[in-house]
Amino acid sequence: MIELTVPSGVLTDAGRTGVLRELAAVLLRWEGAPDSDFFRAQAWSYLHEVPVGAQITAADEAPRFRVDVTVPQGALSERRKAGLVEDVTAIVLKTAGLTEHDNLRVWVLIHEQADGSWGAGGRIVRYADLVKLAEGTAAADA
Repeated sequence: MIELTVPSGVLTDAGRTGVLRELAAVLLRWEGAPDSDFFRAQAWSYLHEVPVGAQITAADEAPRFRVDVTVPQGALSERRKAGLVEDVTAIVLKTAGLTEHDNLRVWVLIHEQADGSWGAGGRIVRYADLVKLAEGTAAADA
């Protein structure tokens, strides 16, 4: 899951839809998930728009962006985390019409969900289950 929190009015209508799809796709890529209908359907993205003035810093009122990413523990190596943060930051900056000089306005928080504490379809889903699904999907695509 990936959640973007932004001040209201910062993104255009097209930007809202586009950024959510892009963020979900980049998360799947960095997780190493197959590009399949099943895994795309599991990549949920949320947009939280907060009212103008609800988020400021001690320095100014320029918009800031928080991206919360929730993944199974072990799904992202340090290299994959770094790549995800870099790509997510670039996507958010592009969507908001900002440049790399504004990159400190985007914070990416990666939350690793402990194995055995994630459920779907009425049962616990373990990381090993997802790996098996991914391997099966990759084999079926080959």
